[in-house]
Amino acid sequence: MYDPVQLRTFLTVAQTLSFTQAAGRLGVRQSTVSQHVRRLEEVTGRPLFLRDTHSVELTEDGEAMLGFARTILEAHERAAAFFTGTRLRGRLRFGASEDFVLSRLPEILEGFRHEHPEVDLELSVELSGTLHERLDAGRLDLVLAKRRGPGDERGRLVWRDRMVWIGAEGLRVDPERPVPLIVFPPPGITRARALEVLEREGRAWRIACTSGSLSGLVAAARAGLGVMAHTRGLIPPGLVRVGGLPELGPVEFALLRGPRASPAAEALVAAVLSGADRLTRSG
Repeated sequence: MYDPVQLRTFLTVAQTLSFTQAAGRLGVRQSTVSQHVRRLEEVTGRPLFLRDTHSVELTEDGEAMLGFARTILEAHERAAAFFTGTRLRGRLRFGASEDFVLSRLPEILEGFRHEHPEVDLELSVELSGTLHERLDAGRLDLVLAKRRGPGDERGRLVWRDRMVWIGAEGLRVDPERPVPLIVFPPPGITRARALEVLEREGRAWRIACTSGSLSGLVAAARAGLGVMAHTRGLIPPGLVRVGGLPELGPVEFALLRGPRASPAAEALVAAVLSGADRLTRSG
């Protein structure tokens, strides 16, 4: 009833919230992406996206289709792996951004390990800036990290979002006093963005807490020590958006491969891309 090609296109649009970006990732024309989505909507009899010239958003039925599409595609991939009879082997050094510590990335990695038990997967969790440095130095084979900023188009786009200010519920930032910041140490990309935005707007700031772990930053934020810049779709429980501060702008997460792209790395890229919508959903 449901065409796997159309379902894969649907998931890619849901992850990027852009028909243009989805076309680029899939290597097809934008008109083909639109056609796949339209045909899937015809089969379901429901609109899956709300779209205009400026934005793309999932409808309630589109949210429901995410789980169905993922289950169908995973079944297809398991069947294909079984009948091709190929077994991947070797060592794969994978780095993931601290942003995903509280996400459902472990579920994606668990599925990959189940499908490829003979791949020795080594996971490193670091700041995005550190992951970029380790990849460039040849110490990692594949990373899932923030892009460094506007103009950085390296790697395969996984999904895009916006950065927002978050803090404890009820926290108010006094406009007459320096903004208390909770930040990663350098070379944190989020840290650099927060400081750049505040400097550009002429807002005074002070460092209230520095930690190399997301759990440390979250603890400080829950204690009301200050505000932190964070990806909108990954806001940890117990924290909320804080207003009255300059806009932080968009953020993009991408998969970047080292110079030696192994079959195991390609398989993990496919697994992350097919499950990318789970990265920003806790349920």
